[in-house]
Amino acid sequence: MKRLGSLALAASMVFGAIGAAHAATEVKMTGDARVYGNFFENRNYTGWNKTGTKTEDTFEIWERFRLRSDFVANEAVKFRLGIKVEDTWGHGTFTAANPDTAVQVDLAYLQFKVPGCDGVEVTAGLQDVNLPQSGLFYNSPVFSDKMAALTIQAPLIDKTLGVLAGFGRLIDTNRTYDTTTTQKADDLDAYFLALPVTLEGFKATPWAMVSVAGRSADYTYKDTTDVAEWGNNYANTLVSAASAKGMTTPGSLGYWKNDQNAYYWAGGAFEVTALDPVKFYADVIYGAGAMNDHKAAKRQGWMIDFGAEYTGLDVVTPQVFAFWSTGEDKSTRNGSERMPYMRSQWGPGNSFLFDSSQDLGKGSNMYTDPVGNYGIGASLNNISFIEKLTNRLTFVYVRGNNSARAIRDSQLYYANGYFSMGHDLTYNEYVMGVNFDTKYMIYENLAAVLETGWAHGDFQESVWGHRLVHQANANGDNSWKVAFGLTYKF
Repeated sequence: MKRLGSLALAASMVFGAIGAAHAATEVKMTGDARVYGNFFENRNYTGWNKTGTKTEDTFEIWERFRLRSDFVANEAVKFRLGIKVEDTWGHGTFTAANPDTAVQVDLAYLQFKVPGCDGVEVTAGLQDVNLPQSGLFYNSPVFSDKMAALTIQAPLIDKTLGVLAGFGRLIDTNRTYDTTTTQKADDLDAYFLALPVTLEGFKATPWAMVSVAGRSADYTYKDTTDVAEWGNNYANTLVSAASAKGMTTPGSLGYWKNDQNAYYWAGGAFEVTALDPVKFYADVIYGAGAMNDHKAAKRQGWMIDFGAEYTGLDVVTPQVFAFWSTGEDKSTRNGSERMPYMRSQWGPGNSFLFDSSQDLGKGSNMYTDPVGNYGIGASLNNISFIEKLTNRLTFVYVRGNNSARAIRDSQLYYANGYFSMGHDLTYNEYVMGVNFDTKYMIYENLAAVLETGWAHGDFQESVWGHRLVHQANANGDNSWKVAFGLTYKF
């Protein structure tokens, strides 16, 4: 009863605050919910986690609820608060008895239009930041996530040229005071700029980002999601294999001599619709970092993608696409030849191989890294022969662009999880995946979703070791997923 009383008091305070705000502002709420069962067999091709120390549970039920509340003073000023609850049934929030309530704040920003400056909009706070990417490829391989940032959007030439500029702080490990009286470089900051150009039949968005990385920042991304199981933390995605071993350990091969190192990216996203219904998409990105530090600490590389689709049919949209990214050479002592990145979400055709546009998100894919690999694929998108029912069929083939020796040496000498089997591929390895996805609109905002995926790989025992490769072979080098659930948007 005491617990119920506390919840009732908290609820009354929330609704009381909303009621008070309503007198002076307008409160608008939007959100979404999804509940789905996920059967996933042979994760990472082995049925284990990436290091082979944990065994999978093949079936789990996920639930997520997100609520976005906009407190609108007028058409020029608003504040958005976004909260999220997400976990599996039987764990945490969804435990049957004495649940651990885990409400996360995942958006919190102030947004306003600058008086007297037509179209200039400022956003300050925790917000979505997605670097530009062409429409056929979901989000950015460099950064696509929440960021505590200040951004400014403005039109430079009406309906032709705009600008997006921003600053974000991704990490501040020690906050107000460092651990000693000696100043520590414990921050990771980012400055970004985009200039979208729109002409008849053509759109181009050149962009750039500079990030200043402190040697003493904690680059371990603390999370309990599938992404963390893949080691998709800042250390593994920004720095070289040698630096990931011990950036702050004097005498280690990749030790940073500089307190701070700059990382920078430059790219362009392109879309051509002049030949509609045939449309073309492309992206070019170059990234580099720690270029003025020790040779072993440097990292630089390229990534490009290209795709086309035909939108002239009512019942299906055929799509083809390809991508290529530089990979590691034979030596880990000369740094890394892969493009650095921070928080990646990228993939064409809702592919089962990549972390991209899956409706049923957690445990949804193989988390194959596009960086350091190359591949081709095709998709039959928006298949629709029955009203309210749509399907998608996608096939992707990926091959590694990394030297086997570099990955083998990293596994042998550094043992830091910098590379993972199936996530990173050598010249001699490949993976391929097929997904067939179905969505039926029960009502306007309520959908039943079925996502299925199959992946197959071929891996080198001399690189990953007998234990992991033998276990994958025992499973036929195959992974399977079937997920079914409901999604509701309001």
